[in-house]
Order: sequence, then C-alpha cells, then structure tokens
Amino acid sequence: MIHVLKQGLETSIQDWPGRQGFWNKGFPPSGPVDSWSFRMANLLVGNAAGDAGLEAQFMGPTLRFDRDAVIALAGADMKATLDAKQVPMWQSIPVRAGQVLAMGAARTGARGYLAVAGGLANDQKLGSRATFHKAGVGGMNGHALKAGQDVPVGDAQGTVGMKVPETARPAFSTDRSWQIEVCAGPNDDWIDAAGHDRFLTSDWKLSPKSDRTGYRLEGPEWTFAPKATDKPPEHGSLPANIIDHGYPMGAINLAGQTPIILMNDGPSMGGFINPYTVPSVAFWKLAQAKPGEILRFKLIEIETAQRMAAELTALCTPATLVSA
Repeated sequence: MIHVLKQGLETSIQDWPGRQGFWNKGFPPSGPVDSWSFRMANLLVGNAAGDAGLEAQFMGPTLRFDRDAVIALAGADMKATLDAKQVPMWQSIPVRAGQVLAMGAARTGARGYLAVAGGLANDQKLGSRATFHKAGVGGMNGHALKAGQDVPVGDAQGTVGMKVPETARPAFSTDRSWQIEVCAGPNDDWIDAAGHDRFLTSDWKLSPKSDRTGYRLEGPEWTFAPKATDKPPEHGSLPANIIDHGYPMGAINLAGQTPIILMNDGPSMGGFINPYTVPSVAFWKLAQAKPGEILRFKLIEIETAQRMAAELTALCTPATLVSA
C-alpha cells in the first residue's frame, strides 16, 4: 500500500490508453494527458507502458510507502524529495518501507507522473483503472486521491538504476509558448479562408477555465463560410451550431466564438462545429501547458500525425532506456 498524507491539487490514478470502447455510453477514454512521460515512467520501473500510475496536476501529493518499492518520476519537475532528500527525475530509484515521497509545485511543465513497480492495483471499472472524475468512475472510489487513503500496489520486483536519455524525453517550453500540431476537420469547411488564416497565425492564450474535459482558448473572433449561416434550421441559430454529431478526442470545438480543445475526459458528441483536431501525439504539449501560456497551431496532414504517433510509440520501449 501507499498511504496518502497530502493529496496535492488533483492527483489521479490513470492508465494508458485509458477506458476504451465505452464512449458511446458516455464514458470517455480518460488516461494520462501526457502519455509520453507516463509510458516512460512505467518502463523505467519494469512495468508495461500502460500500467496504472499517478498523474499529478500543478501540485503533487505527499505519499508514505508501507513496503519497499521501485519508483520513477517523469513529466513536470515537481522537485520531489524522499525523506527530505531530492530525488532525480526520469530514472528508477528504490524506496524503503516507511519513506515519504513529497512532490511540490511544478517548476517546469504542469503534470508530473509517478510509476511504481507492479502498477497501482485499484479496482478496474469498465476495463480500466483510469479516473473519470465527473462520473465517479475508476481511480479511488471514482475520484482523485484524498488524504488518508491507501492505494494498493501490485507485486513486482522492479528495476532500479534505469534512465531515460535526454534525447528521448519531451522538451518542455522555456518561453511559456507551445507549438501544437493540428489536422483540419472534421468541419473545416464551415470556416472561411480569413478565419483559417487567423486561427493558424494568432496567439491563443490557455484560459484558467480549463481542465481534463476541455481547454478553453482566448483569442480573436472567428469568421465563417456561407454554409455556416445559410443552413437549414435544424443546424441551430449560431454560425458555429450544427446538428448533433460525434466529436473526435482532441477536437477544437467552437462554442460560439470560444474554441475548446476536447481533452481526455471530454464529451463524445454535441451541436458545435470542430474546424480542427489536435492529434494524440501532440497531447503531451497540452498536458504540460499552464493557464496563461500561449498556444500556436501548426497545420499538418493526418498521415504526418500518424507517422509521428508511430515514431513516439517506437521510442516508448525498454530498448530506449540506459543505465543511470
């Protein structure tokens, strides 16, 4: 067991790729937003890449280990300490029974990840251990960690002394801005040429009103193609309204004039257009962006996004690791 002394701002159990096959019933995939860091942390301790671990947002938890373990930290640097001594990121280290791991505020990035050899062993719900807060599914009693809880851990010896080389780690922004890849569609034909140019050349600020459901963006107004205004009444009154249809994960959902990137816990359908979609391979950047930081979007082809995802999956293997 791991005993939760302090819960952090929002620390949740996630697995990768999350809860599959239930979106049509209202249950999104959930899972880690930065799957690159998450997978690497798991591989470091000898787990499968998708085993359940912790995602800590902005401020990490304080945890006491009730038995010997092997752990690894990846993602945002939360200046973690083990019995008040700083511990390294991106490598596997031993923990003794009774030791206390304290994760602080994120210094770089926004979400930190903790993997434990054996993986977290909370109950599976609909085929996944991932937390979906808004429905109370998965995680610990359906929600993020709370002080006083005991988190079960699977049995495993683990591997100590492994490291992710710097060339295989995500490179976090140093100037509070991020370039995010997007693919056109599914409703890009509802936006006129000026609107597309404005979206792809403007700075978009990440709003504090953002969470694992959706990232709200602040920026210029959109302009629309004729089909957005000259349309049958069942499509709704606003130019961004459309008859209810399915939303892809990562869709940039245009709610009136407010673009909202639909994240891991986002809805599966609705009545707004989606001019662009952020591919899964770019989600790690969204995970590590903080409110107030700038997002700039780069248009790529779907085939390019698929190639990038395949390259990342090939990188997230034990063969990438080196001895510390």
